[in-house]
Amino acid sequence: MKQRPLYAATIALLVIIWGTTWAAIRIGLQGVPPFTGAAIRFAVASAVMLAVAPKFGVKWGRQPREKTLWAMNGVLFFCVSYGVVYWAEQWVPSGLSSVLFASFPLMVAILAHFLLPGERLTPTATVGVLLGFAGVATIYSEDFALLGGRQVAFAALVFLISPICCAVANTYVKKWGGEIHPISLTTASMLVGAVVLGTIAATVERDLPMTFDAVSVGCILYLAIFGTAVTFGLYFWLLKKLPATKVSLIAYGTPVVAMTVGCVFLDEPLTMRIAIGAIGVLAGTWIAGRAKQRVTAAGERV
Repeated sequence: MKQRPLYAATIALLVIIWGTTWAAIRIGLQGVPPFTGAAIRFAVASAVMLAVAPKFGVKWGRQPREKTLWAMNGVLFFCVSYGVVYWAEQWVPSGLSSVLFASFPLMVAILAHFLLPGERLTPTATVGVLLGFAGVATIYSEDFALLGGRQVAFAALVFLISPICCAVANTYVKKWGGEIHPISLTTASMLVGAVVLGTIAATVERDLPMTFDAVSVGCILYLAIFGTAVTFGLYFWLLKKLPATKVSLIAYGTPVVAMTVGCVFLDEPLTMRIAIGAIGVLAGTWIAGRAKQRVTAAGERV
């Protein structure tokens, strides 16, 4: 495939940016409550995407099921999934959060096996996904033992709702969204998420203290522009070009970046078990990514 280097470079960029967003969320929560921060993030990102949409000739709501995907993706992906992430990171460290979310590829692989023709799991891909998940479990066990506490345990358990909702949304976007422009799918879904999260924030966080200083505003802008507008546009573009299972493996690379950032800048622990788990994650990503996929309906191997 002639565009394979471009796909690889895009995936690498997404891994780096999304690997740093976990720390940015946790830092931003020091000044802005979770649902408020998430709502502002997606509102700003939507404004940016709406501004650039005319330059890409985006036509809104023209494709079958497009509006349905706006609503479904907005509720599951941007509202429920990110609402859970922001809420949970009040207690769960950023590195551990990224590790928990790395169960996302396994969930996508299982759903895609049943729902997406041409994306049935091969034995090699299954080994890679399971090896990556084993690496995630290794990191998880070490961090959880170090953290302890009922609040952290409960928040970590609730956090698992996030990758489940993302896996469902991504699978149906892949199934039905092939002809929808990535900017349309991303922007409209983010607007839905911003409205719903903003409504929740106005209800449950209106009396909470908020501090919009340089740090919290900087985190929101970084998350909105780089961590959302740029990355999700690229992500849904990749989702149109590559199998959902392969694109979802991005979530296996981000914990390595997140753990490094958390260790260096937030004093989060980095132990031998975490290092071993990270190696397992990278190895699983490589094996699953190299596994041969079935021939697609167009007759192209990807």
